[in-house]
Amino acid sequence: MDLHLTGKRALVTGSSSGLGEAIVKALAAEGADVVVHGRDRARTEAVAAAIRSGGGSAHVAIGDLATDAGADAVAEAALSGGPIDILVNNAGAYPHRSWHDVTADDWRQTYEVNVISGVRMIKRVVPPMRERGWGRVIQIGGGLAAQPIADLPHYTASLAARHNLAVSLARTLKGTGITSNIVSPGAILVDSVERFLTDLAPERGWGETWDEIERNSIEELVPNDVGRFGRPEEIAAAVLYLSGPLADYVTGTTLRVDGGTVKGVH
Repeated sequence: MDLHLTGKRALVTGSSSGLGEAIVKALAAEGADVVVHGRDRARTEAVAAAIRSGGGSAHVAIGDLATDAGADAVAEAALSGGPIDILVNNAGAYPHRSWHDVTADDWRQTYEVNVISGVRMIKRVVPPMRERGWGRVIQIGGGLAAQPIADLPHYTASLAARHNLAVSLARTLKGTGITSNIVSPGAILVDSVERFLTDLAPERGWGETWDEIERNSIEELVPNDVGRFGRPEEIAAAVLYLSGPLADYVTGTTLRVDGGTVKGVH
């Protein structure tokens, strides 16, 4: 299926590794001219080089989106090659804290990184979309926004804010040709998660092979109806759909890709 992304320009924040890397590579494979963003220049350049070696078009933007100066630098680099048609706000962090040990500063910093960083990029990238009458803004959220757990209260609250702001933005962009949506992943198997689970497996008795570890760990930690972790490519596929003109009629929507982890109609 042709998703009609050839010639579109996309900025994916936090795309120097993990989920963002999978998204930016998928967009490039569909013909989009992509901007890879990260704070570490070597890792960011490596992702862009891999895209180019595969025949894609990729540029680099370096900066810390938790600061106005960093966001300015990223926006300037991204827009230097032309207007951005697709903004994917993926950058974020989830420091492991419980209600017992999370501090007010942890809350403040998490909100800065996970929420305000995305707002900064929206404020810088969306106005030119308005002028052209077309654009896509996609927040990478998560099921914990709708069904929070006891731990990570600062992180789950920031996810809820990401979901909420995306719907508010959709209402604001009514009639402009720009859509605003959320892709809500479940538990996704990135390299760091696989290493963590493999190291923890002997202590938890999850088995020795990866198939055993995945099946048993998902059942204990994040049970879902599919019985496994999601793959980054499955999240990227949802982003691809929302990025193109085939999704013109979709806005203010949460697309859950979580194996049925979240129950109900959230």
